[in-house]
Amino acid sequence: MTDAAPPGISRWAIRIEFDGRPYVGWQRQKSGLSVQQLIEEAAEHLTQGRKVSSVTAGRTDSGVHAAGLVAHLDFPDDAPLSRKAVRDAIGYHLKPHPISILEAAPAPEGWNARFSATWRRYRYTILNRPARPAMQEGFVWHIRAPLDIEAMQEGANHLLGGHDFTSFRAAACQARDALRTLDELTITRSGEYVYVDVQARSFLHHQVRNMVGTLALVGHHQWHPDRVKEALEARDRCKAGPTAPPDGLCLMDVGYPDNPFQP
Repeated sequence: MTDAAPPGISRWAIRIEFDGRPYVGWQRQKSGLSVQQLIEEAAEHLTQGRKVSSVTAGRTDSGVHAAGLVAHLDFPDDAPLSRKAVRDAIGYHLKPHPISILEAAPAPEGWNARFSATWRRYRYTILNRPARPAMQEGFVWHIRAPLDIEAMQEGANHLLGGHDFTSFRAAACQARDALRTLDELTITRSGEYVYVDVQARSFLHHQVRNMVGTLALVGHHQWHPDRVKEALEARDRCKAGPTAPPDGLCLMDVGYPDNPFQP
């Protein structure tokens, strides 16, 4: 795939918010409902049923949420489009699904939602209290025992920078290699909530959830922070911690040098 839109195509950028619980993830699957399918079908109402294809900046898994996922839509170039029409009409035809189009804009020349992105930012939210969640169910990982976030941050620091993250990739990961560079990995607490914020150009399949599951062991004092470094250097998935559940993971934002949403 090239970065530029093919001839006869009008490319539009959209920023999306969704609750990932009802879906098999972003990408179309042989079975199950995907976010991609619903957005493309809603977009085809603007083209009298003609096909609209999409590419996303990040393929979220089943149960993973998004507060600012970016994708592009390729419309026939004779479709009458405007920022308001693309945002509101697609949003209307997505009802009652918990998917919202936050912004829409014509894509710059040569722009591609996936290949033009220079960073992705995720947040993983842990509810750290004895009582189970009621209103937050499905959007947090509930951990009853207190977490030591200072120890977690000490362990997280071993993961910053460029490394081979084989120990933190899913067995089904299709990336050509496990070399990635983490620009940020910070753990903070706000009352009963523990937030793990992570930013990089790209991530491996389940990388964030595997890192969070490992750091939770450190937070429980089951692991010394230095054991995170040992797991990383082992380049063996069996040496790292468990995969955290999808509930707490949310794709927050995607960065571009040429941001189509800025005036």
